[in-house]
Amino acid sequence: MFYQLKDRVRRHRFASACKGVLQAPPVALDASSNLVVLSQVQHKDVLLFLLAAKSFAQRVKPGAIYVLNDGSLTANDCAVLREHVPGLNLLELAEFRSDACPRGGTWERLLAIASLVHDHYVIQLDSDTLTTGSIDEVRHCVEHQAAFALGTWNKQKIEPMREQYETARKLAPQADSHVQVVAEANFDKLDGFESLQYVRGCSGFAGFARQSFTREFVEAISGQMQVAIGAKWSEWGSEQVMSNIVLANIRGAIVMPHPKYADCHKMQPGLTEFIHFIGSCRFDNGNYARLGAQVIARL
Repeated sequence: MFYQLKDRVRRHRFASACKGVLQAPPVALDASSNLVVLSQVQHKDVLLFLLAAKSFAQRVKPGAIYVLNDGSLTANDCAVLREHVPGLNLLELAEFRSDACPRGGTWERLLAIASLVHDHYVIQLDSDTLTTGSIDEVRHCVEHQAAFALGTWNKQKIEPMREQYETARKLAPQADSHVQVVAEANFDKLDGFESLQYVRGCSGFAGFARQSFTREFVEAISGQMQVAIGAKWSEWGSEQVMSNIVLANIRGAIVMPHPKYADCHKMQPGLTEFIHFIGSCRFDNGNYARLGAQVIARL
């Protein structure tokens, strides 16, 4: 109860500081671009999403934007989104479900990407992200059809899956351990384990090259993890593991340089140009609202 009240107050303060995004021009698109942006959006994050989309598109113009409705968007939310995103493509969760994968927890988002990536370069953009600089690396990846992951530490690279498996095994995860560690400690149960790659990235911002993976690949790995760790695979966080596996096994994929691309715990003034405001530090210190207002002034 206390957390919900605190979150409501912080969101109100953020909205007061960043409501100018509603007066900023609509998202700028490039009809000639094969890039599409996909975001899963909930009712309380509509303002955040508009800031994320407009700040990103100011630096890298997509050809289209897709919003996956988590089920909470109202008719007014959809009207606002369409007003600010020309030609918005609104998708529903039920369109992207699979018996081989868990439901919820952004799994439908990954399966939507698996569908869109057949014809497009797809960037997954979380609503709680903010582009504050040039992000030239993203533009380069799109132009050269190279997949990318949002890393979590400096000089991070994609590595053989065995390396993270051995690290996780040393942690001796228990039944109540986070699903990511439990899954990593069971990577040896996957077909082709010795030849697979992995990156411990964040699925909140990721780029997938056209025709770089298939729904069948996701379903196959998910089914094997379900056998390996059972109901644990349905917990929040399993989709991020799957997204990391997908990205790491796309030929030529890279990890974005850190801390130029970082979360709000590790962002560095003057260096960070793309920030993921994850929940544990989203509204701390007023950085999100302050930087958001600065971005809005430039839109």
